[in-house]
Amino acid sequence: VNIHCTYRYPPRRYLVVQERFWFIKQSNGVYVDLTTDPEYSRRVKYNCENNRCTLTITNLRESDSAVYKFRFTTNQHDGKFTGEPGVTVPSGQIVEGSSVNLTCSSDANPAAKYTWYKTNGNLELQPLSKESLTFSSIQSSDSGDYHCTAENELGNNTSKSISIDVTYPPKLPSVSVSPSGQIVEGSSVTLTCSSDANPAAKYTWYKTNGNLELQPLSKESLTFSSIQSSDSGDYHCTAENELGNNTSKSISIDVTCERTYLSVSVSVCCCSPGSRCSRVLHFYSVTDFLKQSIFIPKCDSVTV
Repeated sequence: VNIHCTYRYPPRRYLVVQERFWFIKQSNGVYVDLTTDPEYSRRVKYNCENNRCTLTITNLRESDSAVYKFRFTTNQHDGKFTGEPGVTVPSGQIVEGSSVNLTCSSDANPAAKYTWYKTNGNLELQPLSKESLTFSSIQSSDSGDYHCTAENELGNNTSKSISIDVTYPPKLPSVSVSPSGQIVEGSSVTLTCSSDANPAAKYTWYKTNGNLELQPLSKESLTFSSIQSSDSGDYHCTAENELGNNTSKSISIDVTCERTYLSVSVSVCCCSPGSRCSRVLHFYSVTDFLKQSIFIPKCDSVTV
């Protein structure tokens, strides 16, 4: 999961940002940097540049459900700032079809009213709901960055963004043949399998024999550098990730033999006793020979 933060601070002479970090724990003014928290060892990473800092948590766990806040300190005694309100990360992996609830909270008096927003690719903001945002059956199209605003009569504040990544098993795979058209023996042919999946799918190709037994052939794409007539048959692929698998429809491959043309010539010879046979006519194809009416006078015999 990725959580983004953009921050600003009062411009002061000689003011320098010394420390930037994310935390979920604090006690008596002590804030625990996530990178030093044993529960997040080797699972968190900061990407901070200019006035933007992104927290990335990998191998998300059920216990990672918490309110995450960003904090930075400067070289000034009173130059320490914490982002409010925090961002709540839902627990565990978000699987398509499951119920997901995003909750926004902020310390305010009078009590704040909340609104959730989703950022589209064109950066236009669309208001979604009040206080909490609930997906009773979340879909892959719900993936994206969300943030909330807290508002009362004295003002408003905006949370940091939270990234929602909805995972799902492979959709029905599609198969393609390249090049398209007639497949001639000896040519190069590639079969490609593709499927929409999150995480990305792994692919396996199969050929169905006459006895219907399945034989695994290759991963992702199946390439014949010099296809043979024995490669003719029905092929299908499977797409698989940690959430499930799906099987494509079969595709039929029919390999045709390359045409071979034979060149045959015919010679007609005239033979007489006591002398050699001499060629009197020559045809460069059997077809031409069969089309001709042959009459050769003064020959005792004719050979072809």
